[in-house]
Amino acid sequence: MAKKKPTVVLGLLGPVLDSGAREQRWERWRPSVAVCQHPDLLVSRFELLHQPQYATLARLIRHDIAAVSPETKVNLVPFDMADPWDLEEVYASLHDFARSYPFDPEREDYLVHITTGTHVAQIVLFLLTESRHLPATLLQTSPPTRADRDPASRAAGTWRAIDLDLSRYDRLASRFAAEARERAGGLKAGIETRNAAFNALIDRIERVAVASRAPMLLTGPTGAGKSQLAGRIFALKKSRRQVAGEFVEVNCATLRGDGAMSTLFGHAKGAFTGAMTEREGLLRKADRGTLFLDEIAELGLDEQAMLLRALEEKSFRPMGSDREVKSDFQLLAGTHRDLAARVAEGRFREDLLARIELWTFALPGLRERPEDVEPNLDFELSQCERTLGSRVTMSREARARFVAFATSPEAPWPGNFRDFSAAITRMATLCTGGRIDVASVDEELARLRARWRLSTPERATPAGAGDDPLLRSTLGDEGLAALDRFDRAQLAEVVRVCRASPSLSAAGRALFAVSRSGKASVNDADRLRKYLARYHLSWEAVRG
Repeated sequence: MAKKKPTVVLGLLGPVLDSGAREQRWERWRPSVAVCQHPDLLVSRFELLHQPQYATLARLIRHDIAAVSPETKVNLVPFDMADPWDLEEVYASLHDFARSYPFDPEREDYLVHITTGTHVAQIVLFLLTESRHLPATLLQTSPPTRADRDPASRAAGTWRAIDLDLSRYDRLASRFAAEARERAGGLKAGIETRNAAFNALIDRIERVAVASRAPMLLTGPTGAGKSQLAGRIFALKKSRRQVAGEFVEVNCATLRGDGAMSTLFGHAKGAFTGAMTEREGLLRKADRGTLFLDEIAELGLDEQAMLLRALEEKSFRPMGSDREVKSDFQLLAGTHRDLAARVAEGRFREDLLARIELWTFALPGLRERPEDVEPNLDFELSQCERTLGSRVTMSREARARFVAFATSPEAPWPGNFRDFSAAITRMATLCTGGRIDVASVDEELARLRARWRLSTPERATPAGAGDDPLLRSTLGDEGLAALDRFDRAQLAEVVRVCRASPSLSAAGRALFAVSRSGKASVNDADRLRKYLARYHLSWEAVRG
């Protein structure tokens, strides 16, 4: 059986609680002495830190500990602390002690006594123990209750150890973890998302949002939810009283010419033709709050220069004004553009990019989060219920059909969650009796397919290839869908030539008329046969 390691207590002298010079002191509870009065807590060594002016009291405590626990060695450690209520000074002093003390956790167990000293000192001891600067367990002692009439108990009181690495602290820490989950859930609008990468991203954004006021850059495709996330970041900071001002939002793509400068920075009366009154501007309106500049890549170079100055100096000059205006705001910026590429093109300031990209978060599109289609479907249905004022449900078959389509390669979702939300809204609005059935889903899917075919040319079936009846009759719908656009066009021409030629050789001569002239030996029929074999076709199959 392993031998128990000696126990070492580290504690501060309590000038008030530990005081007492006469015999009556033994009738009082004195924490530093009481530590050594418990039969179930054997202290081998007590490192008693004290301020120099209390050296006499420290020697008395050492004497009294020797009386109640002769086996305990007490080391008096002078501790220079001019102002015990100065957090910075107390932390620095105790931190220096922790760094210089020769801890040996392999051979000794350490307890940090947190009952004595000012509240500031107790907080610092907790922090240093939690950070493992003090490799110890916290020791908390308490005075006896009024009902306790046993003289020995009244002098010793009670004690308990608080190991920050074990379950008791874990239960305490779990409250903070639950609060963190609640904050992250707020950033996701309460949607129980399943995509691991997205959840990790949101957790990181939550930590940064709570800890920092530095600019944050939200990137990602159109409709990925940048604007909504910016609003939720502000709401999170507002709930923690980290901002006192407003959430001010503007899409930079809507700002042009003098209007852009005036909208952002305001103007003085008479600054330009039509400026009949003074205008505050959005930066000033966002003072002590949050400014969200969506599509910041569209901001003009002059406005970018003024924004940079406002970020760095927290001041700017409105149009036509000769006085500085102060505004302390946190900037959130959104864009679907590649800002580094815009810098290379001379369309975005490199120094502004360096200022706003400290915290950059790339939001994924819907196609990158197939696991989150169902949670977002439930969220959108609940939103429709609020908007329409009536319950909206979806049959099991309809739900399965929509989810299968939404997560398939057939659904590009170019507008991401914007398209997704619109699709659910249309089905919920048009359905009969508040229930979306298979027919409602099929109608919406047909609409989406038609829209995407028209708005996304690269996904459309190329004329003369995919729509060619000869090619479709030769390969079938499934075989045709497996071909790239380039291969469809080329193979369609080969099929037409083969259908018009009397033999394999004749078709080969027609197809390779130019390239065959440069060959010493030609075998057009074999060359064509091998080409057709790439698509699992034969001459007979092509001829029909």
